[in-house]
Amino acid sequence: MWIDKLKNLNIILASGSPRRKQFFEDLDIPVTIDVRPVDEVYPEHLIASEISDYLAVLKASKFKENIDSNAVVITSDTVVWHKNESLAKPSDAAEAYSMLKKISNDSHEVITSVCFTSKEKQEILNSTTWVKFKALTDDEIWHYINNYKPFDKAGSYGIQEWIGLIGIEEIKGSYANVVGLPTHIVYKTLMSMAD
Repeated sequence: MWIDKLKNLNIILASGSPRRKQFFEDLDIPVTIDVRPVDEVYPEHLIASEISDYLAVLKASKFKENIDSNAVVITSDTVVWHKNESLAKPSDAAEAYSMLKKISNDSHEVITSVCFTSKEKQEILNSTTWVKFKALTDDEIWHYINNYKPFDKAGSYGIQEWIGLIGIEEIKGSYANVVGLPTHIVYKTLMSMAD
């Protein structure tokens, strides 16, 4: 059975995101959570997936020295890319409002990079999903910010939350990717590593 293939792997999820942890539970893949803080700073010349790739690899660097032979460390990063600008996690309500105003009545890309690090190799993969928002009113934006506190989310929103339910008109690509993890890539890669 497929799950038996993964039993020999010690899968370490280096993320404090409850959404990413939930995905592994939903996939029936057991993981150990091990978060090692890193300064999420990247070179200014990087764009789009280069940013999320760089940060996913940077997060993995904290584990490089002492990885067990059967371990796979999974690190990831999500970027909301809008008009040649990365919309990161907002620092406060005013910044969240500004970001949501930018993506209102417009489209953007959500890019999630996933880095798989084992003792022998490192593989970095990413997925891009195109998202289109309706025109959001100020009342809708403030209702979301005040009630859902989206300060831990790139682009200041969660597709699975209220604003996604009322505001997103169209997506092209993986829904799970917008939540924060391209699960189809994770599953396929782990299965190939278990072979």
